[in-house]
Amino acid sequence: MKLRLSKTISCDLLILGAGGAGLRCAAEVLEKRPGTKVVAITKVAHPQKSHTSTAQGGLAAVDPKDPVDKPVYHMFDTWKGSDCMADQNVVRKIVEAGWDEILWLENRGMHFSRDMDGRLAKRTFGGHTINFGEASAYRAVFEADRTGKGIMDTLWGEVLRGGISFIHQSMATELLFSGERCAGAMVFCQKSGEFVAIKAKAVVLAMGGCGQVFKVTTNCRQNTGDHLSLAVQAGLPVMDPEAVQFHPTGIVGPGILASETLRSVGGILRNRDLEAFMEKYAPKMRELAPRDLVARAIETEIREGKGVFNQDHSIEHVWIDLRHLPEHVHRTQIPEVASFFKKFVNVDSRKELCPIRPSNHYHMGGVPTNSDGEVLRDPQKTVPGLFAVGECACASFHGFNRLGTNSLLELITMGRFAGQKALEYLEGELPELCGDIGENTFQTFAAYLQTKGQAKVGDVREKLRALMTEKVGVFRVEGGLREAVTQIAELKAQAMEIALVTRDLAMNQELVERWELDNLLTSAMLIATGALHRKDSRGGHFREDYPQRSPDLDSHSLLYMEEFGKVKIEKKPVDMSLFNEGGPHAEKFGMIERKY
Repeated sequence: MKLRLSKTISCDLLILGAGGAGLRCAAEVLEKRPGTKVVAITKVAHPQKSHTSTAQGGLAAVDPKDPVDKPVYHMFDTWKGSDCMADQNVVRKIVEAGWDEILWLENRGMHFSRDMDGRLAKRTFGGHTINFGEASAYRAVFEADRTGKGIMDTLWGEVLRGGISFIHQSMATELLFSGERCAGAMVFCQKSGEFVAIKAKAVVLAMGGCGQVFKVTTNCRQNTGDHLSLAVQAGLPVMDPEAVQFHPTGIVGPGILASETLRSVGGILRNRDLEAFMEKYAPKMRELAPRDLVARAIETEIREGKGVFNQDHSIEHVWIDLRHLPEHVHRTQIPEVASFFKKFVNVDSRKELCPIRPSNHYHMGGVPTNSDGEVLRDPQKTVPGLFAVGECACASFHGFNRLGTNSLLELITMGRFAGQKALEYLEGELPELCGDIGENTFQTFAAYLQTKGQAKVGDVREKLRALMTEKVGVFRVEGGLREAVTQIAELKAQAMEIALVTRDLAMNQELVERWELDNLLTSAMLIATGALHRKDSRGGHFREDYPQRSPDLDSHSLLYMEEFGKVKIEKKPVDMSLFNEGGPHAEKFGMIERKY
């Protein structure tokens, strides 16, 4: 079968993904350079359906006029929460820019919630403190429990005003280069079945996470790790892929996110005996300990036989108790989450206990970048013209454990920084593309359409997701990880025997799912191999056979995979500039003990 290029189009800036990070980047460019031709590619039918819209709880930032909170406290919390694996130059840059982004959003119409005095309301979140851990910080501004939707509404208006163009229901299948400079991407348009080459002066990866690699996840259907495949296909590394976060409170069954706001407003975690168990695991912060600690506490309770068996989903869970909260809290601060419990498990959170257990939520690892969002080719060199922002990137603001409300902060600040840096590439002529344009994509899709065999896409995908949840989940151990790596390779071989029922290109959902399956397999192999390699415990990566942090592994891992399963690993130092520069509080940014 001979596939061919339908057309080639050109633009100044190409953004792969149209969630909060991508649109913030586009808004910055369109604001600073009106008339710039910006094209954004989105897998979903409408950008407003991007995963950012599902973010609930809030957006961390320190108001310079706050009489209690300080940016240095936020930097400390982020560093400590990361299990000492965040890059401190990135932490400082993002935290110091945070409040300006709040004002940017509000000045463009975002409806932040306000307190009784008319000021921006703030709420607490796990791991956010004042005075280096002395007490919980009120640091997160929010729009009820739909903050992500508020951000998307605001950014959507801004980029439309600037004249952005969207290509919907389409996927980037290959990065294109001019020498070492990234100069565009191949795109498969699902509705028309066309392959389109898009030339650009700068390209931004803003493609979300890879949560669908796990069976139970808060991630949307489209988060299949496409960005990780694009990177390794281009010979680029992925950084710290084993750093996976499991949110403590996924709604039992579907795993849908029940926001950390529930614990912020006073929700209490209880086991089968209705014991409030968090005091055993985090005596000081209890329910407001960071997510990795709370998730492991819940799983430990269930392992010790203190879980509750749910007959509908054949799985055990614990409770979050919201019954004692005032009616106005249910009505004004958690209306959307309360509606989720009613809709998906038929529970009235005002009168009944709500069933939850950990659910895969966020990928701290990803495509490595510097503090401007420029993609790294190795620890020293960047890829000219290529940027990555949002969850798909790893600037390492979160290290190995992301604090709640820090992801929205990261995506809007890094979106802005990348946009500012990308402006430098937008002057001058379009670079010429090298090689046979799209040949790798054509070979890949032709193979999908021509393969004969008995395997099914859905069967292989569900085996993979179950394997990852069982062997590479909240708790990990050497034997299980080795089994996972072996079985992922076997599933890759099975995938090569999948025969598609439908051979048409247009609106072929089976073809899209076959391509996504390869991306999930690549993501799974990188995560499992990274977890096997890192023989210590850090944040969301917890090895039962190596439960302590090892000073020999105080560094990032860069994983290269030019051939499936053959992984080369390099080290990249953790930036400790806040510690190394000395000055007030520098000792707080060393390799500190992590207790809450």
